[in-house]
Amino acid sequence: MTQPDDSAAAPRRSILITSALPYANGPIHLGHMVEYIQTDIWARFQKMRGHDCWYVCADDAHGTPIMLRARAEGITPEALIARMAQEHQADFADFRIGFDNYHSTHSDENRHFATLIYTRNRERGHIIQRTIAQAYDPVEEMFLPDRFIIGNCPKCGAPDQYGDNCEVCGASYSPAELGNPRSALSGAVPEQRESEHFFFRLSDFEEMLRTWTRAGTLQLQVANKLDEWFTAGLQEWDISRDAPYFGFPIPEQPGKFFYVWLDAPIGYMASFRNLCDSPGGRAAGLDFDDFWASDSQAELYHFIGKDIIYFHALFWPAMLHGAGFRTPTAVFAHGFLTVDGQKMSKSRGTFIKARTYLEQLNPEYLRYYFAAKLGPGVDDIDLNLEDFQARVNADLVGKVVNLASRTAGFIHKRFAGRLAATLPDPDLFAACAAAGAGIADAYERREYSRAVREIMAVADRANQYIDAQAPWVLAKQPERAADLQAVCTQGLNLFRLLIGWLRPILPGTAAQAETFLGSGPLTWAALAQPLLDHAIAPFQPLMTRIEPARISALLAAARVDLQASADAAGTADGSHGGAAGGRHLASDPLAATIDFETFARVDLRIARISAAEHVTGADKLLRLTLDLGGETRTVFAGIRQAYEPAQLVGRLTVMVANLAARRMRFGVSEGMVLAAGPGGQDIFLLAPDSGAEPGMKVR
Repeated sequence: MTQPDDSAAAPRRSILITSALPYANGPIHLGHMVEYIQTDIWARFQKMRGHDCWYVCADDAHGTPIMLRARAEGITPEALIARMAQEHQADFADFRIGFDNYHSTHSDENRHFATLIYTRNRERGHIIQRTIAQAYDPVEEMFLPDRFIIGNCPKCGAPDQYGDNCEVCGASYSPAELGNPRSALSGAVPEQRESEHFFFRLSDFEEMLRTWTRAGTLQLQVANKLDEWFTAGLQEWDISRDAPYFGFPIPEQPGKFFYVWLDAPIGYMASFRNLCDSPGGRAAGLDFDDFWASDSQAELYHFIGKDIIYFHALFWPAMLHGAGFRTPTAVFAHGFLTVDGQKMSKSRGTFIKARTYLEQLNPEYLRYYFAAKLGPGVDDIDLNLEDFQARVNADLVGKVVNLASRTAGFIHKRFAGRLAATLPDPDLFAACAAAGAGIADAYERREYSRAVREIMAVADRANQYIDAQAPWVLAKQPERAADLQAVCTQGLNLFRLLIGWLRPILPGTAAQAETFLGSGPLTWAALAQPLLDHAIAPFQPLMTRIEPARISALLAAARVDLQASADAAGTADGSHGGAAGGRHLASDPLAATIDFETFARVDLRIARISAAEHVTGADKLLRLTLDLGGETRTVFAGIRQAYEPAQLVGRLTVMVANLAARRMRFGVSEGMVLAAGPGGQDIFLLAPDSGAEPGMKVR
């Protein structure tokens, strides 16, 4: 439960805050950003209040999906997670997410704490070993993780649900309970094979969890939801996975690995340990045990999505308690993001990656809009693009920034950039400043929408004052120069209040305003005192209006991303043989561009098709044997709908000769065949009499 903090003079608190770890298997999108923005606002607010507050996160870097994607790309899992970590951290930094430390679950610290928590729980009898029947993919020759088995939800009947959790009704279950199960990798019906596994006895902690979940640690809706799981009975949790698996091996258990969900939340501890051991952490005197020991008096908060409540509100506190560590002070769950009232959609171009947004719009527009929508509950929030544009333009540009732009110029031009020594209406300033207590309370309770409403109410009052005093009229009356300076000083001090209160939401804009005002960092306590007889810098525009063209550009860019993703998915799904089977990319206006240097590295060569055959189990693929003039390659190409194998023998084609080989379930594809056409039966290769010779380089 968060502690009340109604005064800037409240006792100094020690606070550790985390966000759920993003999975290192894909890019950050706007749905993710709801959580990181929500968390970052709260962390920045606590720091503004003068508390010792630390915000840590990490990439969730283990699991079968990462292993399989790395294999498909022909790289190691370590190389994949290193690349994704760089991309994730760049997105977060550009969205002004102020982590004090960002780490990885694939780290020495995480290995240490995963092993320690496992060992302590095992020694205390909370982990048992038994043989289970497990789903096995006979085509891919591997045991299937729960989320690689798809079928009908056993509770509500929804089709195409993962093997551990239903996204429609929220039910949790085992893969064996799914109706019509199939492998998400090959489509094959999974076989049941036996394997030794390790289980965490969650029921050992039922009494402790019933008390903990009703101690103000969870939102009421979440606590009520957990009652359903208590009523159904707490189930043992499988914490092990069979090789092949990318993760940490279980000590003294060959071929067994910790399930990714065991070491993922432990990443919070690992990231904080990494921070404590860093030069900055040592300089700050951070001690790991001060925050994680069972008797810790520090506060620990997790911000998560409502889809992972089960892991964070049951398994995680139970594992910590069983291993002798403290449990979280509170876990705050939030809802999902919809766009224009519907789930984010790739087909409508509203599935928007963080980087795509950043290339088109100011990140603080979105931070403000999310804040204006966010409350303390688990309800979904909607990004209505029309409302987004109108609210940013009206509130941030029209009310806040405009307040400074309408007054700062007079101070700079008429008074050498110096504010007046007194305020003409100190009562107005005091009344506005008094709103800070309610705004702080709203931030503390994560009622950001209320905080925004109260800030904008003060903004309205400030603009009404400027409208009534009309400094542009005073400027035409030389004898009223002192009044002009005083009115503008009043207006700028009201602006300072507004931008200070908005600082947790708009850190970049606030930093620009601090430079303009020359006042140093705006702490919450400092805002109550006006800035008088003080030199300010020339005003520079802090924000500009969102024009409709920028929204259109954002959606167009999202559609480009969709096309690029679809092309990549087509390759991953078995068309390593090339662009055949899709639209001709050279004429596709949605295709992403590359620079000349990148294109020049592509080695295009003429190849003669010396053999072609159907691929058993593949509807779109042909296996081609290609002669490059002394060298033979095997390539799988998605052109079966356009050609019978006999039609291709002897024909020439262009291939990408320096594409890394990729292992598919049908064999190894050693290149990519290029073809043109709209797809289906209309895919065109070179003719035998084209005059080209195998091995010739295409220029």
